Amino acid sequence: MAKEVIRVVAAVIEHDGRYLITQRNANAVLPMLWEFPGGRVEPGENESAALLREVRGRIGVEVIVGSKLGEHLHEYTTYQVQLTMYACKLPTEAHPHPVTVADLRWVTSREFLDYDFPPADEKTMSKLLGLVRN
Repeated sequence: MAKEVIRVVAAVIEHDGRYLITQRNANAVLPMLWEFPGGRVEPGENESAALLREVRGRIGVEVIVGSKLGEHLHEYTTYQVQLTMYACKLPTEAHPHPVTVADLRWVTSREFLDYDFPPADEKTMSKLLGLVRN
């Protein structure tokens, strides 16, 4: 029996050497973990449109979607997550704030190791940013 593949997109938003990460709600799947803002791609939707919709829904701002940074297929017990990360920028007047996330923070890549991320995000981040947990 083939596992369901869930397509997920994430925005890697960098500003002055810091990256925007968001915290999942307590009632979400993988509660209270940190991640790059984004979410599920709906059937028939392209990845850029999904990213714009999901980021706006989570942190209340439009992003400028840039190049694809990489993707990773992660096996969970009952499904697979195909996670694709995109470099994104915020328009100068944008002020992200938690809309449907518990919290958000701007952190340096070195500080990523202080936060707990879901396994799929962690694998992709290590690949992209060369970060490895001790």
